[in-house]
Amino acid sequence: MRALVAAAIGLAAALAIVLTVSAIGGPEGTTSPKPLLTTVPTAPGAVPPGK
Repeated sequence: MRALVAAAIGLAAALAIVLTVSAIGGPEGTTSPKPLLTTVPTAPGAVPPGK
């Protein structure tokens, strides 16, 4: 019975948090216009390009 009460309290708390965040709204933000420049490492034993 205690586990059922604890689960109900946890569910109510989680629902209250979700409703609060939904009411406040998400943060206003923008994405960067620059792409992420990443490189992929060559596989072991592979010949690097240009060689």
